[in-house]
Amino acid sequence: MTILLIRHARAGERSEWQGDDRLRPLDERGRLQAAALVELLRDYEVDRIVSSPYDRCVQTVEPLAAARGLGVEQREELSDELQEVDGVALVDTLEGHAAICCHGELAPALIDEPQKKGEVIVLERDAGSWRPLERLRPSV
Repeated sequence: MTILLIRHARAGERSEWQGDDRLRPLDERGRLQAAALVELLRDYEVDRIVSSPYDRCVQTVEPLAAARGLGVEQREELSDELQEVDGVALVDTLEGHAAICCHGELAPALIDEPQKKGEVIVLERDAGSWRPLERLRPSV
């Protein structure tokens, strides 16, 4: 079983956004990063796509979902506030080959490593914990 842990693409600066942060969309570069994931992940099997319900996360994986003919499962456990505990618990229950779109604190909680915006960390379960196999970044 492999997990493609995707940190949402670029969405500008939180401090510059007026309004509910859950609604902050991808910026132009972020939309290019999201589109680039389709090709970047072409060699990886994906059975399901699970995402934080925040707009920027859903928008990051929508092109991948469309290319694979999959829906985007929005899960509150992956939200910015809940990811470090509930998100980790959710990831631990997933089976098959999943792509997960999250915020910046899930990777440190799972593997004690930071993750850049738009970056994909390929994870494998090893003796009950998650181990990073590879890091991938869109070239935009």
